[in-house]
Amino acid sequence: MTQSSDAEARTLSFLKDLVAQAMKAGANSADAIAAESVSLGVSQRLGKREDLERSEAVDLGLRVMLGKRQAMVSSTDRSDAAVDELVARAVAMAKIAPEDPHIGLADPDLIAKTWPELDLLDPYEPEPEELYARTAQAEDAARAVAGITNSEGADAGWGRSTVALVTSDGFGAAYSGTSHSVSASVIAGEGTGMERDYDYSSVRFVKDLEDAAAIGRQAGERAVKRLNPRKVKSGPAPVIFDPRVSNGLLGHLASSINGAAVARGTSFLRDKMDEKIFADGIVIVDDPHRKTGLASRPFDGEGVANRRMNLVEDGRLMTWLLDTATGHQLGMKSTGHASRGASSPPSPNRSNLYMEPGTQTPDALMADITSGLYVTELIGFGVNAVTGDYSRGAAGFWIENGKIAFPVSELTIAGNLKDMFLNATPANDLEFRYGTNAPTIRLEGLTVAGA
Repeated sequence: MTQSSDAEARTLSFLKDLVAQAMKAGANSADAIAAESVSLGVSQRLGKREDLERSEAVDLGLRVMLGKRQAMVSSTDRSDAAVDELVARAVAMAKIAPEDPHIGLADPDLIAKTWPELDLLDPYEPEPEELYARTAQAEDAARAVAGITNSEGADAGWGRSTVALVTSDGFGAAYSGTSHSVSASVIAGEGTGMERDYDYSSVRFVKDLEDAAAIGRQAGERAVKRLNPRKVKSGPAPVIFDPRVSNGLLGHLASSINGAAVARGTSFLRDKMDEKIFADGIVIVDDPHRKTGLASRPFDGEGVANRRMNLVEDGRLMTWLLDTATGHQLGMKSTGHASRGASSPPSPNRSNLYMEPGTQTPDALMADITSGLYVTELIGFGVNAVTGDYSRGAAGFWIENGKIAFPVSELTIAGNLKDMFLNATPANDLEFRYGTNAPTIRLEGLTVAGA
């Protein structure tokens, strides 16, 4: 056994005892979750070291059910006295909780029995000096870009986490993962003409981390490109989303097909199952088993088997994101999308979400645009989940005659997500850099409000 698997085994043994104690105290069913994490982070600004932080956390959650009543309690204390109090409090709370006909442990037929190796754990743990060196490389490279006048700093970090779940139905498993990251944020220009931009890399394995100096240079070059933004006239225009912001569209999709929103009737897609919501050929995937994925997990937060699923196939909506409770509400079964923390019951959530790439290059997507907007930053959150109405602040570059022409800022883009989804055209430049990923996307029918 590795050190990590030893720790997982100890945690699972503890959780099994906790669940058994809850059952002995009167619970009809129960589950327990433990989330353990350790992290190390450093920062630098203007060439001087600033922060060095190391944290360790252990969160423990117990859910007990008495008939159709449930209660959830959490703690960070694993002492015998604290555990006794935790169990007693959970059972007492469940006795007076309101009944909920949809609660319960997952269907035994859906429980995960096997899962693939996801390659999430890097055994390498960096020393603080290595992280400081990374911040220096990133910030020095950013500040060396001509036109950079100030810095918000550079950060580098490492983390390791373990999640363990045990249920009274006999499920018990744990998994661990790591993260390595580096980022830089700098300012170009002077006075009221300053512009800021950033870049970062976050991965599971240190060998996959992007070069810190390259991250810095990219941050600096992006900030300089934004200098001297112009105003543009208001009106309808084609809009292209850079990959740094296009993944937000998938976030809106995930929220709108979340079982909790659908069951409440608060989603603008609540009546769109098996209908076209994107153009022909569009495929949007949720893949919890993607190797080294930032949002990968071998099973869901209820122990249900999960798998790669096409949420949208050839433009058609194929499924909701469901846990056990929302599945019961909708007369369906869990889709393996339960997620949870130590202090809350399960709820649906996505994993590694992405839109499959199209066939055109980003340049080809904008080649026929006489006048349009290329968005690199979105500001605020003006999205109505019930109607799909969309209005957000934006900055980026103006497109003229198929080419990037000049920077723009202080704009608002507005439309409706129903129309935006149906008129979205992806480019061929998909990269997996985040938990949710999309290529460059062209959108039609939006209104750009400028000067």
